[in-house]
Amino acid sequence: MPHITVAALQIGSDYAGKAATLANILRHEEAIAASGAQLVVMPEAVLGGYPKGEHFGTRLGYRLPEGREAFARYHANAVDLDGPEIAELADLSTRTGATLVLGVIERAGASLFCTALFIEPERGLVAKHRKLMPTGTERLIWSQGDGSTMPVVDSRAGKLGAAICWENHMPLFRTAMYAKGVEIWCAPTVDERDIWRSSMRHIAHEGRCFVISACQVQPSPAELGMTMEHWDADRPLIGGGSMIVGPLGDVLAGPLERETGLITASIDMEDVIRARYDLDVVGHYSRPDVFSLHVDERPRSGAVFTGGE
Repeated sequence: MPHITVAALQIGSDYAGKAATLANILRHEEAIAASGAQLVVMPEAVLGGYPKGEHFGTRLGYRLPEGREAFARYHANAVDLDGPEIAELADLSTRTGATLVLGVIERAGASLFCTALFIEPERGLVAKHRKLMPTGTERLIWSQGDGSTMPVVDSRAGKLGAAICWENHMPLFRTAMYAKGVEIWCAPTVDERDIWRSSMRHIAHEGRCFVISACQVQPSPAELGMTMEHWDADRPLIGGGSMIVGPLGDVLAGPLERETGLITASIDMEDVIRARYDLDVVGHYSRPDVFSLHVDERPRSGAVFTGGE
């Protein structure tokens, strides 16, 4: 496979809502096209929003009416996978020739999922991954995904997989994705910390794959004209730090700090094979006589109906 260009678009959700956020994404069309990127990764929950600091009126043992109102607003700002926002992104993918992997808040009835979408030129939405394990109080607002949405997508850019934010810290999840043959690991996130960057380099080095980490960037509470308890008013809510890492853990682009922008890297997909020469964690380095992993990929529904006509 020849050299290809891959990219991370560091951008934040617009507090004006999903329509404004989508417009902001579309404003980067010229930059994406000019870069020649065949793959663009965008952050976690960029379309639908990551309401950092929001507690949704929840206390242990009871919930406040204002929290229910906050959730209703959040639910209204989520996206339907057959909705106009995804159609617009599919058109963007086709016009630029770039596969898009991006984080959205997916609406499924009254429930919400933190989801990564895979959108291909000419084909539109081809797969999704629902976050398996929401972190901390994310569990108040996001449902858990199941094993049925853990794809590795055979795209124009290579074999793509996605792990959202702290899913990247789940060793068994990583092993399952390695076993599916992931070559480019997409990591939509809102984690801006230095330790996160260490994790991205570790995963690239462990899985001998390319890693594209795309983080949101958000203004400070002072810039937004709001206050947040136990948060420095002048500190950005999310500071970015998007980066692209090679299969030996070398940083190829980024980290991009505290600004919106597109970072790119030219990669040689044969570097994956070269890197796995001495470490293939699901191949010659796996010791299947000692270790094994069972993955249940059956969809899990809250109601299963059998029989009937």
